[in-house]
Amino acid sequence: MSVQGHSGRAFDDHNAPETELIEDCVHCGFCLPTCPTYALWGEEMDSPRGRIVLMRAGLEEGSEMSDVMATHFDRCLGCMACVTACPSGVQYDRLIEQTRPQVERNYPRTRSERLGRRASFALFTHPNRLRALIPMLALARRLRLDRAVAEGPLGRRWPRLATLASLAPDVRPREAISRLDECTPAAGERRGRVGLLQGCVQRAFFGATNAATARVLSAEGFEVVAPASVRCCGALMLHTGYEDEARSLARRAIEAFESCDYVITNAAGCGSAMKDYKHLFVDDPEWSERASALSDRACDVTELLGSIQPRAKRHPIALTVAYHDACHLAHAQDVRAQPRALLGAIPELEIMEPAEWELCCGSAGIYNLLQPEAARQLAERKVDNLLATGAEAIASGNPGCSLQIAGRLRSRGRELPIWHPIQLLDASLRGDGSAGGST
Repeated sequence: MSVQGHSGRAFDDHNAPETELIEDCVHCGFCLPTCPTYALWGEEMDSPRGRIVLMRAGLEEGSEMSDVMATHFDRCLGCMACVTACPSGVQYDRLIEQTRPQVERNYPRTRSERLGRRASFALFTHPNRLRALIPMLALARRLRLDRAVAEGPLGRRWPRLATLASLAPDVRPREAISRLDECTPAAGERRGRVGLLQGCVQRAFFGATNAATARVLSAEGFEVVAPASVRCCGALMLHTGYEDEARSLARRAIEAFESCDYVITNAAGCGSAMKDYKHLFVDDPEWSERASALSDRACDVTELLGSIQPRAKRHPIALTVAYHDACHLAHAQDVRAQPRALLGAIPELEIMEPAEWELCCGSAGIYNLLQPEAARQLAERKVDNLLATGAEAIASGNPGCSLQIAGRLRSRGRELPIWHPIQLLDASLRGDGSAGGST
């Protein structure tokens, strides 16, 4: 199956991968050991430099968007570990973001593939829809139906259903109905006004993380504005190649946060997307300047807190924590030192470093639903490395990673707490030495 691109080649003329960016790649191979799919399969076309070869081919006259081309692009997690590893500064992040919409426009997806993507967006980008599922998820977990689906014949026949069942979070219904105040005043002298993106999955399944984020920012002197009207930043669509849908959600976020000194995220994928708004609207004369301004003010909560002198006193938490680097934080945003520094400033808390920190856990937005077997193998590898540290808990700065890792731990009969770094810092500021109050 193949389809001719509108321009007489695989890629159409709208924002095709840039030749100048492609030519930056010298095919040195430094990206290979950091690429999750190359680590799994050892296939050249499933490496960053191999996919760049395919991008170059897609620009050639007479080329076609073939099954092979679409398959290898689809298998990329978009984790950006290659960007961190590349000595030549290849902007693979820009290239894959330019390529994914080309695939969606010029490759004839099957009806079931289209429906799967649309269904994911219709659910995961709507926090109220996710909240409505929580009582059913709680009942299914009590009856162990989630385990039966994930590990039984239904899951074997439909791997995506097994993935959904394994990812089902353990959220108490009363937690799901809690709401974050839209404005939290600063404690003491005000340092600034920040907008907090509540997010979709984060808001529905990890409301405690948002509450902890607001408390810590307030304690450090920031007024926190968290508009409920911004239901999603568009990250899932942007990272899957659905640009129009991503822009629609991004415009709402841009409007809501224009009065803020900083726009704070506590989900790695969301932060990466908001910093990319400048690229998403680069050809839009009405929105490009406003989008660029928001991108320049967007930062992860650990990034902001790492740039200021702390005010609030840290109390001890006697705990060993394995720190998991979320790809869209460590690679896409280059935020690695700040969360470690914040955790390291908590007295008696010890940070454990797992092996292969640079390899993705397999979550990657909705990748674990679109490529369930590859995602499962990567999650198993990640959990092996986290457990090998002997830590008592895991710190993760992205909700997708937390769901993915927790699901694999449950499949092994292991229950290890997974907290966002900001929850541990919040527990320290409140003097909760067990960190139990942060969940």
